[in-house]
Amino acid sequence: MSREHRPLTKSLFKLALECPRKLDYASKPHEYFDSSSQDAFLAKLAEGGYQVGELAKLMFPDGIDLSQLDQTEQLRLTRELLQRDSVVIFEAAIESEGLFARVDILRKQNGSVEIIEVKAKAFDPLQDAVFRGKKGGFRAEVLPYLQDVAFQRHVFDLAFPHLKSTCSLLFADKSARASVTGINQMFPIGVMGAKIKVTPRAGVTAQALGSPLLTRVPLDSIVDEVLDSDVDLGPTGVLPLRAAVPILAEARNRDRALPPKISACCRKCQFKVDGDAGPKRSGFHQCWREQTGLTNENLEQPLVLDLWNSRRVSRFVRDGKYLMSQLTADDLGHESSMPDDEGITLAQLHWFQASQKWPGGGEFYLHPGLKRVMASWRFPLHFIDFETATVAIPFHAGSRPYETVAFQFSHHVLEADGTARHQDQFLHVEPGENPNFHFLRALKHALSKDEGTVFRWHSHENTVLNQIIDMLEEQRGAVPDGDDLIAFALTLVERESAGNRRIGARVMVDLCALSQRYFFHPRTNGSPSLKKVLPALLQCSRELKRIYAQPVYGKGQSISSLNFEQPLCWWQETGGKVLDPYKLLPPIADHAEPGSLLQSLRDGGAAMTAYVRLQFESVPAWEREAVKKGLLRYCELDTLAMLMAVQAWRAWCTD
Repeated sequence: MSREHRPLTKSLFKLALECPRKLDYASKPHEYFDSSSQDAFLAKLAEGGYQVGELAKLMFPDGIDLSQLDQTEQLRLTRELLQRDSVVIFEAAIESEGLFARVDILRKQNGSVEIIEVKAKAFDPLQDAVFRGKKGGFRAEVLPYLQDVAFQRHVFDLAFPHLKSTCSLLFADKSARASVTGINQMFPIGVMGAKIKVTPRAGVTAQALGSPLLTRVPLDSIVDEVLDSDVDLGPTGVLPLRAAVPILAEARNRDRALPPKISACCRKCQFKVDGDAGPKRSGFHQCWREQTGLTNENLEQPLVLDLWNSRRVSRFVRDGKYLMSQLTADDLGHESSMPDDEGITLAQLHWFQASQKWPGGGEFYLHPGLKRVMASWRFPLHFIDFETATVAIPFHAGSRPYETVAFQFSHHVLEADGTARHQDQFLHVEPGENPNFHFLRALKHALSKDEGTVFRWHSHENTVLNQIIDMLEEQRGAVPDGDDLIAFALTLVERESAGNRRIGARVMVDLCALSQRYFFHPRTNGSPSLKKVLPALLQCSRELKRIYAQPVYGKGQSISSLNFEQPLCWWQETGGKVLDPYKLLPPIADHAEPGSLLQSLRDGGAAMTAYVRLQFESVPAWEREAVKKGLLRYCELDTLAMLMAVQAWRAWCTD
């Protein structure tokens, strides 16, 4: 692109609001690492963002689509089409004063032009305070959408000052119900590398889709407020958004790097390469070297950014405390060097991280309260993990946008004598069939054989069961065994209803909460995530090494598996470091290309993405079977990991 034509686009604008230096990094993809593209690709594919865009177009059957044209033609035709008295344009292009925006839907009628931004996110018109928090400010999760629309309106008003503009967001309506089964399948997804194309099936119309699933929300007064609200551009200053836009546009046009804004937001910087080594540079390292004076070697030390779940990070950065080693007990609100009977507090966890000191020293810390908790468990122990999907366009009649679809679980069992097995699993991915009640029936069958303690990791399983209970109660009488399923599910969950809290007789034990309260290993960086805790446990547990350094796991082995044919050693070491078991998962298919759906299932799970893809009958049979096998293996490893955690803790507590 020539220097004379380097406009500030809305995507660059949103990046610059996160940190002004990102404008420079994103403009040079050949120089700087960017980890966001594949993650964003999978997220939009899974939630149905591409399909929502096509669904929105059906609301305007006479719309003119410019999406397949190059930028020059889009700009020319947008100006030409806006000379009509009435018109609807998809992917209209607008440019003025170094700014460029594409508008999802631009509708002109009665002398006014409406800018319509389509979002796959959910909106519930029956709830208040959709955009604002309790204190009246804009909610953090919706502010980027509002700024996006504000940018488009600002560019449009500059380009077409003689036209009156209004603006709105087109959301998935969480209060609506699909009246037709298979709407999602009417918008098949084609995936080619990193590109997605959604082509509605022939003959699909808005009328054929039944009840509307999208709702339009006017934003004029809110956008005016957003344009006048302050944004923090770091060292450049705090300015009204209207004033910030031309500064960002000039920096983009002149290829001038703005000073970076370092704060807690740097935790999630996508322009980060460990060690700033490799074919592409690390924008994170460049920002922090410039603003802090630290070297690359300093930046490889634990940073205050690594404090888990801390709200004080931005304050520490403002105070010039960048390294954990610079923090004192007073900085962290450290109450005592010895945790009390309730376990490790968040302040104590932060002190363990910063000081690298904990009671008793050693490689890790295990709070003695865990032994007391474990004494209350009833054998056999049951470990469960759910995989679910929440998509914008429902798969089934009667379902709402973003309603939970529970399509998979895995179940491991540990006996009192230490024997273990992968006992049950469930996977239902047939197109057009709602698996939720089948899922709950299978879970009831798996867990109703005894009264052993049931375990989950974090809150997901509790949330899903509560949501299925709600669905069954809404359809009370229509599901023959509905009351029995509700009664079973209520035994497992904590439930808030009408202001009352109910604890099930066999309520699931949250191992994540126990790990956070009773176990610390520096390798986890304070995180209780299973993906962090498992490698740390394998590194320090003699019991896990004793069991899993041998090929004991698989079909017909001493620890039986439902999906792994060949005996596996889950404990493997290279260079003194135990390998992450998730990296040991066998490939789903020999010819899975890097970046493909099959490869992503191995590297990051992507179960929701896989489920969405499998809802389309056009998926080849070999790929369907490969993905199903990958899903089964991945979910099995999740419950095996939970089992391993308890095996390690149990061994330490009985030494």
